[in-house]
Amino acid sequence: MTAAPMPDPGGLRERAASALIGARERTRLLTGCVDERELTAQHSPLMSPLVWDLGHIGNQEEQWLLRAVAGQEPLRPAIDSVYDAFEHPRAERPSLPLLTPKEARAYVADVRSRVLDVLDAAPAGGGGPLMESCFAFGMIAQHEQQHDETMLITHQLRRGPAALTAPEPPPAAPDTALLPAEILVEGGPFTMGTSTEPWALDNERPAHPCFVPSFFIDTLPVSNGAYLRFIQDGGYEDPRWWHPEGWDQVRRHSLAAPLFWRREGGTWTRRRFGVEEPVPEAEPVLHVSWYEAEAYAAWAGRRLPTEAEWEKAARHDPVSGRSLRYPWGDEDPTPEHANLGQRHLRPAPVGAYARGASRRGVRQLIGDVWEWTASDFLPYPGFRAFPYREYSEVFFGPGHKVLRGGSFAVDPVACRGTFRNWDLPVRRQIFSGFRTARDAEPA
Repeated sequence: MTAAPMPDPGGLRERAASALIGARERTRLLTGCVDERELTAQHSPLMSPLVWDLGHIGNQEEQWLLRAVAGQEPLRPAIDSVYDAFEHPRAERPSLPLLTPKEARAYVADVRSRVLDVLDAAPAGGGGPLMESCFAFGMIAQHEQQHDETMLITHQLRRGPAALTAPEPPPAAPDTALLPAEILVEGGPFTMGTSTEPWALDNERPAHPCFVPSFFIDTLPVSNGAYLRFIQDGGYEDPRWWHPEGWDQVRRHSLAAPLFWRREGGTWTRRRFGVEEPVPEAEPVLHVSWYEAEAYAAWAGRRLPTEAEWEKAARHDPVSGRSLRYPWGDEDPTPEHANLGQRHLRPAPVGAYARGASRRGVRQLIGDVWEWTASDFLPYPGFRAFPYREYSEVFFGPGHKVLRGGSFAVDPVACRGTFRNWDLPVRRQIFSGFRTARDAEPA
């Protein structure tokens, strides 16, 4: 006899179920559009085989939702180490005894069926910290979506004809020429981070006061057209603009443009998910490292915004003094607010999504491209690792730089005004861009 579903007064279980189902639909799309040979191949030493990501998604879901939350016995304990991201670097994963595509699909389906039964019977507001606000289920939905973004990066790196169907183009930006180049954010305190967002991850917590001096920030992300002017002015040939480690990367790897760009005669083209096309000058620049972003900013006489500056520009309402969930307010994102969820397979032109602008008028702070900031990835005051140190704490320090805002490849469940991403400053395969800032008063 099946137990009656537990009451769900806040709709959190329904939201968790929807997030899990949506993530799985995307996973099926990304793993179902290529054959088994391509699923098991390593398309770049920077990335895992797609079939490893699939098995890892299922294994993490089993460990946290069936074992930790429901107390069930392991289904396949022998594979735990195979899918441990800390035990095996990506370059080694093709040599591991991975589940075959058929086995991986059966495993993740079995885990998910059991998880939905657990969720249906779980109390949404109790059962310990993992079950508070259905946190563990939201965490796993975000984890799967993050790996879906990782798999989309693998699709960008793979060679051969396009495997993903190109959807409709993103919306146009009819008023870009009328927008100011930059916007003043007045100095003063604001509340950074969150203590109330139910599925916020540990590095977003706790909410804390943060004072930021006045600064100007670009109204729009830096476009391909603007970045082309940096290239044409010899930006990759002049060490004045580069961090020493960035300049070393330029010389060692003969860098001359963003990743996936190439020059054909007098025209720059790029490869995007198996399609060669002219570089669209109106789109935000994409696939640049932190070093490239910093060099452009120096060349332009500006700098990258700090993480605190970025969040204040994105969340602070100068009228009420509140920190909002998103630049436009507290409501969840819609297709009119931001380019999220792999909906267009590319960034929208700079200036799009007027409804998604911040209260000061800064646009495209959420979606389109991850934006590099000047800041190292560090804990907030009062940080507490939860539910495991390996999610955030082991990455804290000067080795990783913070990216904010999400990209077109990010699902809304894993993107909000407080969400923090981080990566090595050399990374270029990620869906990264940037905007610049400058001081408004003497330092």
